[in-house]
Amino acid sequence: MTGSPPSDLTDALAFAVATVRSAGALLTASYERVLRIDYKSARDVVTEVDYASEKLVLDAIRERYPDDGILAEESGHHRRRNREPFAGRTWVVDPLDGTVNYANGLPYFCVSMALVDADGPLLGVILDPQRDDLYAATRDGPATLNGEPVRASTKEQLSDYVVSLAVIGRGGLGRERRITRSIRIHRRMGSAALALAYVANGRFDAFVQNGGLSLWDVAAAGLIAERAGATVSDLHGGRWWDPLARGATISIVAAPPPQHAALLELLAAVGTQVRARRP
Repeated sequence: MTGSPPSDLTDALAFAVATVRSAGALLTASYERVLRIDYKSARDVVTEVDYASEKLVLDAIRERYPDDGILAEESGHHRRRNREPFAGRTWVVDPLDGTVNYANGLPYFCVSMALVDADGPLLGVILDPQRDDLYAATRDGPATLNGEPVRASTKEQLSDYVVSLAVIGRGGLGRERRITRSIRIHRRMGSAALALAYVANGRFDAFVQNGGLSLWDVAAAGLIAERAGATVSDLHGGRWWDPLARGATISIVAAPPPQHAALLELLAAVGTQVRARRP
């Protein structure tokens, strides 16, 4: 994978990079200074910084690309070009992935921004403002970290793998224990988008989560991992990008090709369940 992005994406990619860097600067300025925390659910929160970061990103999109659609975590669909999901270009934004970490002063969170069309993600950008790490990819270009091409893990044995693993739902902990017997160790870091992006340069050898993910969690990071050479799929080996997904129902398995099938087999063997997608 070499070369620069197609000419029609060059400006959009540069815009996305500049925008997530501006949002990242906002997050950094407010880090460990959060004044208001609201509860979205029993286990999820939102802060005033989430809203401020989202406003910054959405205002930038509206000014630069007024005809594009927008899907953002904190406020849902802001604008669609027509009634079909992603029939035109749509920006998919998570202004702060890892809010619980952020609100508690844990330095593991990111800004995620992707541009998608009817065929899936066109480009994706993930910024970790604490490390000043910027992952990026386009549909036909390489995955990069801070401008340099990156590749997924080259480890030959699944037993050497460090895996971002979250098998949720009834009996999840028991199923996780059975899976972890085949890998070196697993981690759950609290920012799915950043953990999935880490597959692109082997910080995580693989990423596995059965449900609980939304479109804004995976749009950018899934493309980045894929363009770095990882195989990215749902739990059954099918397409990972599902534009009809509603709510936190998406599942992802991302790993280098030699071990991807082995992980799918392990998941099937332990009876991992996925909630049925809504029509």
